[in-house]
Amino acid sequence: MTGTMRVPRSRGGISGILLVLLGLWGGLLPFAGPYFDFGFAPDDTWVYNTDRLQLSIAPAAAAVLGGLIVLFSANRAFAILGAWLGVLGGAWFVVGGPLATLWDVPGVGAPLGTTNGRHLAEQLSGFAGLGVVIVFFAALALGRFAVVGVREAVPPDGPGREESGTTQPLVFGRYAREGAEPGRPGQPGSPQPPLPRPPGDQRVAGEQGGLER
Repeated sequence: MTGTMRVPRSRGGISGILLVLLGLWGGLLPFAGPYFDFGFAPDDTWVYNTDRLQLSIAPAAAAVLGGLIVLFSANRAFAILGAWLGVLGGAWFVVGGPLATLWDVPGVGAPLGTTNGRHLAEQLSGFAGLGVVIVFFAALALGRFAVVGVREAVPPDGPGREESGTTQPLVFGRYAREGAEPGRPGQPGSPQPPLPRPPGDQRVAGEQGGLER
């Protein structure tokens, strides 16, 4: 069971990197977006309030932390915990805004765009759409770590491990006879085949076959 808990770190590499990047995007967009005239009011950079802490910083921190765990963890249970943390962070990006109105949190601010298309892009990239993408990659990592591969299920020195990876050298001559298996020609105590007769040699009366060894 212990062997199945270890996984290669490369298994969650892509998902972990994307979770970290997406979490950073969601956490920094309300603060650095006004640099590019893309984000949420007020039109000033690095404006902090508790609404942004609850709706942007908290889920972004969960996504980033979960991505780092998925990226660097070699333990299956710990990596699954990181993936679930990413799922929760992404889900809060999606539902945090509507639920926050229940305790009188208006939101991070109105979109800075002046058209309906800009408003939609800012809302999707900052909350709903971003959260769905984070949940997708976190669920992808969760599925990858939940599956136990064949190599992980067999202990390194277990009986089910294939031994075909090692090859035996071909040996001929006296060394082959010394290392032959019991019951096969070349093993001490087993019948020895007669040696070929040299050209011109003639059989001597009483000789049983080939030349004596």
